[in-house]
Amino acid sequence: MVPLILLVSVVLFVLADLGVRAATKSMSEKAKRREREEALAVSLTLDVSREAKSLKRAEVKDPVARILCVDDEDVILDSFRKILVLDGYAVDTVTTGQEALGLIQIHHYDFVFTDLKMPSMDGVEVVKAVKHMRPDVDVIVITGFATVETAVDCMKFGAADYVQKPFTEDELLGFVKKALIRRQDRIAKLLKPSVHVSHLPEADRVRRGEFSIPGGAFISAGHCWVSMAQDGSAKIGMDDFAKKLLGPVDTIDFPPIGMTVKAGQPLFNARIKHRRVPFNAPVSGRVVRINTQLAEDCEALEMTPYHKNWICIIDAEKLDVEVPQLKIGKAAVALFEADIDRFRGVIKGMLGDAATGTDADDVLYRGELAQLTEDQSERVAKEFFAR
Repeated sequence: MVPLILLVSVVLFVLADLGVRAATKSMSEKAKRREREEALAVSLTLDVSREAKSLKRAEVKDPVARILCVDDEDVILDSFRKILVLDGYAVDTVTTGQEALGLIQIHHYDFVFTDLKMPSMDGVEVVKAVKHMRPDVDVIVITGFATVETAVDCMKFGAADYVQKPFTEDELLGFVKKALIRRQDRIAKLLKPSVHVSHLPEADRVRRGEFSIPGGAFISAGHCWVSMAQDGSAKIGMDDFAKKLLGPVDTIDFPPIGMTVKAGQPLFNARIKHRRVPFNAPVSGRVVRINTQLAEDCEALEMTPYHKNWICIIDAEKLDVEVPQLKIGKAAVALFEADIDRFRGVIKGMLGDAATGTDADDVLYRGELAQLTEDQSERVAKEFFAR
């Protein structure tokens, strides 16, 4: 009798636990739905016309993907926002191709949906321009039955696919989910990490297989970036190669204001899992300012190590001599590519057979430095950053 009672109690407990979990999941999904409905409502009154006259923006927390849609029919754009935002996508919409091209220069999008038949600038031109400016963005053509053949032709210019209108809610959601899976699979299969110069004021979210360098920024051999001002001051930060190797940074040891430093001398440390990774100064001068906002929130580096996430400002003294030692543009890309290859060689030398596998020979993984032993990570840090 007792075992039966015990068994019944266990069953009831399990059922109760499952019920609580189901209720919690339902409440969480309802809360997300409310948040997305609020974001959709706010998008109707949000003024972002300074970026593009016809722009309507619907932001959601932790979006599944970021989408830009361009179509001269408001009913199509309204459908995109309503359907996709409620399913967790962040959506921008504009009515002209020119506005779309302006936006992709200042924002990151995973997808651009473009109508085929538009006045002034048609979808074919949009496809060509987007793939020229941002080849990493997937472009999808919106087409009617009469223009399917032209939409297929757009794939010769780099379009990933086409979606036919009119479409139902389920059809659009199913199409976008499949497109997202294909995009994620393609990125995951990248063997050689790609390095590109970005002209965006905000960097891409961290991705395996991609490295970015801001246009106009100089890169040092020790993987610091340098942004020059007209008054001779220089903003200094760690570059994307360093940030991806380090992974999440716990804290930064900032240099003291007023400190005088020469190029090649220790400037700041990044700390990961109680390990100290030193970075040397790319230019000589006096430290005049540190980034107090970054000091309070190192997680900001997870979005980008560039732009507002600089570490310190140096009043530079020998720019005429030291700037030629730094890399910019294609030379900076070549430095990244060479060090990516060299890093893989160093890892293989240290780990031997443990470093080889499905694609470990070529792919550089985010946070790989933190996975090494303390001696190994110290060797890597000295070889790539303290120089």
